[in-house]
Amino acid sequence: MPTPYPKEFRRDVVAVARQGEQSRAQVARSFGISESCLARWLRIADREDGRLTDEAGPAPTGSDLEARELRRRVKQLEQENEILRRATAYFARDTLPK
Repeated sequence: MPTPYPKEFRRDVVAVARQGEQSRAQVARSFGISESCLARWLRIADREDGRLTDEAGPAPTGSDLEARELRRRVKQLEQENEILRRATAYFARDTLPK
């Protein structure tokens, strides 16, 4: 794994890229990083700053995060119910008269 860049360096690169005077490719080239690395740093910075991003839409709000957590919990409970239903059917077949 490559050595991570210092946070100050990342912050400076993101600030230059946000100025919009150069393209992402030019900024990445001038700082010696890849375009995908710069794009990832910009997404992370946007998320941390609560900005909108073109790819992900608006930053998630508290209600969005709560809804996501509730959907995850519902899925987990549905899986647990399916396991219990199958276990009940398995054990019930041994007790039924033949």
